[in-house]
Amino acid sequence: MSDEKSLGDDLNDMLGDAKEGARKAAKKAEEFGQEAKEKAKEFSEEAKEKFDEFSQDTKEVLGDAKNVALVAHLTLIGWVIAFVMNGGDKKTEYASFYLRQMLGLMLFAIVLSFIPIIGWFANLIILVLWIMSLVGALSGEKKETPVIGHLFQDWFKSI
Repeated sequence: MSDEKSLGDDLNDMLGDAKEGARKAAKKAEEFGQEAKEKAKEFSEEAKEKFDEFSQDTKEVLGDAKNVALVAHLTLIGWVIAFVMNGGDKKTEYASFYLRQMLGLMLFAIVLSFIPIIGWFANLIILVLWIMSLVGALSGEKKETPVIGHLFQDWFKSI
C-alpha cells in the first residue's frame, strides 16, 4: 500500500508540476503576446511616419517644374501625367512651356507617321528635335524646338 501511496503521491506531484508548468507557459505566452503587440504597434507607427515622410518627399519632387518638364518627354502617358502634375495651383510657366513643346512634337510625329517613307525620315528628324528638347529641359532653360517650336507655343498657349 505504501508503494501505491507513493505512486499516487508521485503522480499527484507530477500532475502538480505539469499544471505549474502549464501556468508558467501560459504566463510566458501572454507576456510574449503583449510584447509582440507592443512591437507591432511601434512598427506600425514607424511605418506610418516613414510613409508620410516619403509621401511628402514625393509631393515635393513631383511638384518641381523641371521634373514635370522631364516627365512630359516620356511618351504620351508621361505627357498626360505631367499635364495633371502641372494643373491647378502648381502650374508653372516652365513646365507649361515643355508641355506645349512635347504636345506639338507628338502630334506632328503622329500625323507624319501616316505618310510612307517621307514620314519615316521626318520622324527621325522629330526624334532629334525630341532629344534637343529633352536636353533643354534637363539644363533648366526654356529652349524652343528649332523651326516649329514657336508655332507650338502659339497654338497650344492655353496649356
